[in-house]
Amino acid sequence: MIGCQVLDVAWSSLIATGVEKVRIDPSLPGSSLDLYQMPWTHSLPAALAWSVAAALAARFAMKPPVRATMFVGLVVFSHWTADFAVHRPDLALWFGGAKVGLDLWSYPVPEEALEMGLLAVTGVFWTAWRIRDGRDAWPAALFLSLQVALQIYVTVSPQDNDPVKLGLTGVVAYLTVGLIAWLVERGEATRAARPGPIDAADRLQGRELRA
Repeated sequence: MIGCQVLDVAWSSLIATGVEKVRIDPSLPGSSLDLYQMPWTHSLPAALAWSVAAALAARFAMKPPVRATMFVGLVVFSHWTADFAVHRPDLALWFGGAKVGLDLWSYPVPEEALEMGLLAVTGVFWTAWRIRDGRDAWPAALFLSLQVALQIYVTVSPQDNDPVKLGLTGVVAYLTVGLIAWLVERGEATRAARPGPIDAADRLQGRELRA
């Protein structure tokens, strides 16, 4: 959850500190954000650099397999590719260079359908994965409902024109959602790891046989 939002967590932090710039333009269709200066988070070179940095951080912090490390980097970079589909031309191909974006934001209904559709697809995979592992499906459904509610709230609520407040709100929101996702998975994994009555009986019988 944090990986796919690393670029926006960094963007929110740099907006709050004034390093990157944003304007609120209510006349814009779809998103009212005029993202006119964000070279350190959403340019193509910056997105690649953040992706590599996240993969290396995961590698050194958690020691996952190389394949998992690569997937961390790909998840981080997937944010830029998704932004390319919806953003206006505000994603620089290089520092100070040409900017690109397919501008689905100008077509709010299909753009929202795309975002909700992606949530639905990932929700199906996540739920199926949990069921395969013998865990409850309802935490995934509840969490995805929260995601949908947040998406609707961001869409219909007016954006704050104060960049400090906007940036800090973004950081808190992204990290809070990531924390909730981690708690859901951690709690379920902890319960799954505890031996049930049958497991405990089998272990006791094994000890008696060894004795």
